[in-house]
Amino acid sequence: MAYDAELAGRASAMLQDVVGDNPEVVEKRLFGGVGLMLAGNMAVGVQKESLLVRLPPDDVAQALTEPGARPFEMGGRTSKGWLLVDAPGISSDADLRTWVERGATFALSLPPK
Repeated sequence: MAYDAELAGRASAMLQDVVGDNPEVVEKRLFGGVGLMLAGNMAVGVQKESLLVRLPPDDVAQALTEPGARPFEMGGRTSKGWLLVDAPGISSDADLRTWVERGATFALSLPPK
């Protein structure tokens, strides 16, 4: 399953800009796409043409009301703490940065792996 390499590049550069050099942003192939990891925890990723964002599970319901956001389903089940954001929610750099910051904030709140 292919993923949008341009979106992955934008997300990676944005994440690096958000967190600086510490911790290092590590790219890992996941879910048929790519995941961007901070201290071993996934912050965001790209699946097909959507941004995959990891959030605190309690924040997902509100986030799903935002433009382009939809549940992340895998194997017929909705994943808690994860959502996908399609083009309407990530087309501008400002919108992408908002989602990347949210994913980074949560990933950095977790213990390093």
